[in-house]
Amino acid sequence: MDIKWKNMRQNKKIQRLIKIIVKRDEIWLLLGVASVVLGCLLMADMLSYRYVTTENNLFIGGIMNLCFGVGISSLIMFWLRLTNRTWNVQSEQFFQEWEKKQRKLMICIGVIAVIFLLVAAKNFHYRMKHSWIFGNLSSAYIPIGTVVIQWIVANFVITFYMKKKLKLYMENLKQINQRSLEAALRSEQMKVDLISNVSHDLKTPLTSIVGYIELMKKEELSDVLSDYIDVLSRKAQKLKEMIDSLFDLAKTSSGNIDLKIEQMELNCLIEQVQADMADLITESGREFVVILTSESTNFMADSSYMYRIVQNLMENALKYSQEYTRIFLKSSIVHVPEEGNPEETRQKVRFEITNTSSYQMNFTREQIVERFARGDESRTTEGNGLGLAIVNTYTAALGGTFDVVIDCDQFKASVEFLK
Repeated sequence: MDIKWKNMRQNKKIQRLIKIIVKRDEIWLLLGVASVVLGCLLMADMLSYRYVTTENNLFIGGIMNLCFGVGISSLIMFWLRLTNRTWNVQSEQFFQEWEKKQRKLMICIGVIAVIFLLVAAKNFHYRMKHSWIFGNLSSAYIPIGTVVIQWIVANFVITFYMKKKLKLYMENLKQINQRSLEAALRSEQMKVDLISNVSHDLKTPLTSIVGYIELMKKEELSDVLSDYIDVLSRKAQKLKEMIDSLFDLAKTSSGNIDLKIEQMELNCLIEQVQADMADLITESGREFVVILTSESTNFMADSSYMYRIVQNLMENALKYSQEYTRIFLKSSIVHVPEEGNPEETRQKVRFEITNTSSYQMNFTREQIVERFARGDESRTTEGNGLGLAIVNTYTAALGGTFDVVIDCDQFKASVEFLK
């Protein structure tokens, strides 16, 4: 019983020792040293004999290269794992470090290979010179081949290790990007929910305010109070329009919309919106120049959303254009290459509106279509920064494309939809 217990304790110690060695990567060192020593002994054995057959030298050389291959691979792996234990794969400078390390390792291996190749070449020269002594010359060229083979093995091990590190980095980067994307989506959804809830909560008290203002208008008031009530009425109406726009924008951004797709005619829509805004256009002092294509502009879309898109573009041009200038409305049919097949083209209907700005336009397309973004930073105009954001969101919801081009004082906005 005592002997059995002692054997169990000894086995546990051995297992613990093996785990420690494997955990510390020292198994690579032991295996590498043992294999290299065995390879050196085989090479010494091959070089010590003078008269042997080529087959015998090739057999010994094959075993020798196998030992050197295992030994060099193990030693390089041990050294790489030991020196790179603190290498942070999640570092922002990882790729630069990765390139630098790989280049340095390849240069070191190359220098070592050149040194051994020179030694092997000297051995080859010596044995060729004294061929009458050594007889068989296979022991002269086998060391040269060994150096080349082991250089290839070393490069393979380094490349394998570095690619493994790079793969780990790419996996971490993918996970980080995925988490960032999920966080961004959650943040955007929270913004949409917040805007929707706040807009909805503001509607009820604002409706009451507008109602009481209308009741006050019916009462007999002094001229001063009547002027105050008119101002309140205009501001309340403007606030109501802004809240409605904000609510619609949040609803569309969330994708929670019910589109009623039907056939429409772009030219008719432009003329209809222009007619509905006739009084506003006349008061603005701007002149609308309408250039409509004679081709058919039928396309499929939601009529209410398209009406809002065209209306917002016209209102935006009226608010931010220079006084007594012309605003150009243009419809056209454009041909765009088919995705994946440039030889084929698709037809799109295009609505384009161009105006001369009344202020300096020092912004980009991405900035101006953001919510609450206004080109007029002095905020002397009546805009609220939602017009183009709504156009961008509604156009995307209908599967179209919205674009803005800025050329000096010329502001050009356009929407395109497939026919």
